[in-house]
Amino acid sequence: MRQDFRVTSGNDLRCKGWRQEGLLRLLENVLAVGEDPDNLVVYAALGRAARDWPSHDAIVRALKTMDEGETLIVQSGKPIGIVRTHPGAPVVIMANCNMVGQWAKAETFYALQDKGLICWGGLTAGDWQYIGSQGVIQGTYEIFMRIAERHFGGDLKGRFVLTAGLGGMGGAQPLAGRMAGAAILVVDVDPERIAKRLAVGYLERRAETLDEALAMIRAATAAGTPLSVGLPGNAAEIYPEILARGIVPDVVTDQTSAHDLVYGYVPATRSLAEARALRKSDPKTLMAESRASIVRHVAAMLGFRDRGAVVFDNGNLIRTQAREGGLARAFDIPIFTEAFLRPLFARAIGPFRWIALSNEQSDIARIDDLLLKLFPANRIITNWVALARRHVPFEGLPARIAWLGHGERTSLALAVNRLVASGELAGPVAFTRDHLDAGAMAHPNIMTENMKDGSDAIADWPLLDAMMLCASKADLVAIHSGGGGYSGYMTSAGVTLIADGTPEAAARLDLSLTNDTALGVMRYADAGYEEALDEAAGKGIGHIRVARR
Repeated sequence: MRQDFRVTSGNDLRCKGWRQEGLLRLLENVLAVGEDPDNLVVYAALGRAARDWPSHDAIVRALKTMDEGETLIVQSGKPIGIVRTHPGAPVVIMANCNMVGQWAKAETFYALQDKGLICWGGLTAGDWQYIGSQGVIQGTYEIFMRIAERHFGGDLKGRFVLTAGLGGMGGAQPLAGRMAGAAILVVDVDPERIAKRLAVGYLERRAETLDEALAMIRAATAAGTPLSVGLPGNAAEIYPEILARGIVPDVVTDQTSAHDLVYGYVPATRSLAEARALRKSDPKTLMAESRASIVRHVAAMLGFRDRGAVVFDNGNLIRTQAREGGLARAFDIPIFTEAFLRPLFARAIGPFRWIALSNEQSDIARIDDLLLKLFPANRIITNWVALARRHVPFEGLPARIAWLGHGERTSLALAVNRLVASGELAGPVAFTRDHLDAGAMAHPNIMTENMKDGSDAIADWPLLDAMMLCASKADLVAIHSGGGGYSGYMTSAGVTLIADGTPEAAARLDLSLTNDTALGVMRYADAGYEEALDEAAGKGIGHIRVARR
């Protein structure tokens, strides 16, 4: 077990260049901000930064000794070799958790994992792009604000939001809800997660009982005061109890680890300790009990929806698990992407991120100023930067996320690269994005559910994206597929670029970021979305229109 997970500061290089050093610092960072770094788990119960500690240590040695013009190959968190390429090639290419279609099932994944042959990289865990809960905060906030605009006159003041899950993904919910003006109650079965979110400022209050929690929420909604409350308990018990009392929240969702019935979700029939023991001793029983609890959990969510609440799936496969458990109406609950964010994705506007590799918060402050100067008319950006500066604490290396689209990402990154070159920043900056991006993910129950042309399950797009990013000189390129309960459900692509102030970095940033968002627009234009067709025409994106038969 390793107890010391620190982030590196300053400009002293341990590697032969900033491209390698930047990726090494990002690997260190995901463990520093991760859920269970001793076991290399970054988030979502199983999302790992490397397959095992020997593999991790070998990756570190490789990054420290690689020359320019060499590329490290990583297979499911294990370094396989270094090959001679050329100075414009990626420093790292990786493929994590990709299984052949008929074998891409949870049971196969667990068997391969037990043999040490595979690990799930999550979305941004295995390719070292996770920036802590901040990486999810803006997306969650934007969902809440789209709901506010559509249903509540523009804000959530005086509104009650009910949700569950305070892990690496769900931990963003209480802060995002409070920033949107809501009184938000978050249930979690693990008291340590509540304590962690309280400690970092993402959560304000802890209630010991449901009665106490509801009293806090009632007082806050009556006063129109934003508030976040954590409640220890199992959502499969708490949600039905709230419904039985006749209390209907304004908004209901969930972000427990329902995607994984063994290592994630904890059934109401078991204590946390009992569930952890069953993971090894009797996983089949645990899976059955977890699915049965999810049926109760989602049935309550449907009950809230039937009584007028705005209810949505936040992307954790909870509807899928409930339907597998026999709840036929589970998919009456909409997915957040289709319900609230698709018009943005159709224009390739999505969660873009940058990380100060110097570990200096002043670098992020300077880039915030630059962002406001570059995009003064972008209401999403100006609103978010003001909120983030007031409310969002840094975890690990200082970072920021903002929803930027085609051309905007490239403009910002090139401007930042110039600031690095001029010495206005303390050190280089890494740029990356969530895998949940316009051209980077195929997931028929989340990102690509109910596509206009029926192309939900076609995984060509993230594969094309990864190949294109390699051709565009990106520093790290990854192809990920689902593990655990996500096995067989998704494929995505990830990218990282290091802005070290050099002309070569500028060329990589220009090609990779421009082409990445261009493909996102093309993907939605090909599916027939008017927003994407407008974006392609207005920005000169080389989309080829082919008449359909």
